[in-house]
Amino acid sequence: AVVSTQSTGYVPVMNKLREFGLEPVLRLAESKAGPVVSDNGNFIVDAMFSGVHNWDALETKMCRTPGIVETGLFIDYAKVAYFGMEDGSVSVVRKPTLTGF
Repeated sequence: AVVSTQSTGYVPVMNKLREFGLEPVLRLAESKAGPVVSDNGNFIVDAMFSGVHNWDALETKMCRTPGIVETGLFIDYAKVAYFGMEDGSVSVVRKPTLTGF
């Protein structure tokens, strides 16, 4: 998910995300009319992707884009990631450790 500020508008941010190869969708609220708004008054844009990206480079480009407050990619934050699969199973991916240093 990507959070964009209302002051810059979400449409230019969504256009930029498309340039990065993502498929952005403004997250709409379920219990009220309009988009989901964060505690800080920002719109939340979900950016779907297909295939594998250079995640470090993508996060850097996104962070340097006016209007993007947070990427939600969390690069180098965790040592393990859990992915819920459509069949109900869980896929676990562990960060490789460097040895010999």
